[in-house]
Amino acid sequence: MAFSPPRVLCLSGLDPVGGAGLQADIETLVAHRIHTLSLVTALTVQDSRNVRRAVATDPALLDEQLSVLLADARPDAVKLGLLGSIAQLPVIAAHLARLAVPVVCDPVLRAGGGTDLVADAFPAALRAQLLPLVTVLTPNATEARRLVPEGADLADCGAALVADGCTRVLITGGDEPGASVVNHRYGREVTAQRWQWPRLPETFHGAGCTLASAIAARLALGDSIDDAIDAGQRWTQAALARAIAVGGGRRIPGRLPA
Repeated sequence: MAFSPPRVLCLSGLDPVGGAGLQADIETLVAHRIHTLSLVTALTVQDSRNVRRAVATDPALLDEQLSVLLADARPDAVKLGLLGSIAQLPVIAAHLARLAVPVVCDPVLRAGGGTDLVADAFPAALRAQLLPLVTVLTPNATEARRLVPEGADLADCGAALVADGCTRVLITGGDEPGASVVNHRYGREVTAQRWQWPRLPETFHGAGCTLASAIAARLALGDSIDDAIDAGQRWTQAALARAIAVGGGRRIPGRLPA
């Protein structure tokens, strides 16, 4: 019989630079010896510095693609990255509910270079429609505050996102000031946990995509949720330490072995 590796379904934007989005997902999963099932949620005009424009995949086309793909190949986990429009959310939610597998969501709201990628109403729609189906949510601190504008601090944001339905929320601190990067995990029936990582001298393009994909990889391989969160961070920190230069902007995580 043919070998059937674990599979992760990735719904992400297409980054021509190859630093973030679907290519980041594929490289991370290949490094974990996992097969990627993939759909493009948005085409982008971007370079290694910033995103200039994003064009969403038509929701009806996305629905048809998911229906045909999932009738043939069932994933062991799902990773969500940039979602192109509010109209995509009910389509994705319906398929996730039927799949009932672990879901890792990197809520991409703004490009690292500063460009907003979603409508003002998107964060609230994401919370209402998708977060009840999410196993691990991985916002950076800025994204967490935008998702929960009523939060007094990041702990409030984490608690609110867990209350929305997420099993675990990992708020990363790479976009916060300080000599170290501090990540905080919140979840149902667990105490908050923090990780502290050395801040590397470079800035990165695709770090959040890489982290979410690494966590999804570990879940597909059978790790517990909390073990996957820990292992995903360690793997991503190593990838950032061997980052590569592709264009004239931010570095890209070194996801593939030398």
